[in-house]
Amino acid sequence: MIQDFKKEIEGLDAKAIISYVNEKWGDTAVFSTSFGIEDQVITHLLDQVGREVHIFTLETGRLFPETYKVWNRTLEKYGLPIKAYYPNTERVEKLVTEKGPTSFYHSIEDRKECCHIRKIEPLQRAIKGYKVWITGIRAEQSANREDMESVEWDEVNQIIKVHPLFHWTLQDVESFIKENNVPYNALHDKGFPSIGCQPCTRAILPGEDFRAGRWWWEDKSKKECGLHRTTN
Repeated sequence: MIQDFKKEIEGLDAKAIISYVNEKWGDTAVFSTSFGIEDQVITHLLDQVGREVHIFTLETGRLFPETYKVWNRTLEKYGLPIKAYYPNTERVEKLVTEKGPTSFYHSIEDRKECCHIRKIEPLQRAIKGYKVWITGIRAEQSANREDMESVEWDEVNQIIKVHPLFHWTLQDVESFIKENNVPYNALHDKGFPSIGCQPCTRAILPGEDFRAGRWWWEDKSKKECGLHRTTN
């Protein structure tokens, strides 16, 4: 199935890829947005090609105020329904009660536990039952992502993943946003190329890696929360 998918979209641009998914997979396809600059491009394209694909976001409870602002602006501009998935209340309460509100700073294991509760488990609920998952991943975002492919099988979640912007550069994304007047997170203008939970994200310094602002207190190699781990 993956090879057929690759052949069908070979040579297509991002809009055509999204249109293909919308037409072929319809409401069995889902798009995850964190309202980052790449995801805003995809939302804009989904608005142009059709409204069959479902859209969701992970409301971790630790987002930046600027993220909520662009979330509202996105709803106002496109009118596309965006379903919010929250972490399990009991699990969050247990974590914070036992380890405090900033346990993620203590160790990689504690940080991954927080990510699992606030992001991974809600994601698993969000994509359950769907056949195709659209993401805003670009190859140049990190060394780990360069090893990925534009279409791949996610063994962990048993779903096809497609990354329409996989070969786009940051300049491509920024130019598209400007030319099409797409709402975007103001933090991108303040040195935040990647925006996640507020306590775990900072602006990067000139010359730093794209992902340097995420979990900056940890070793810099392959820093991921686990959302896009495709094998066990």
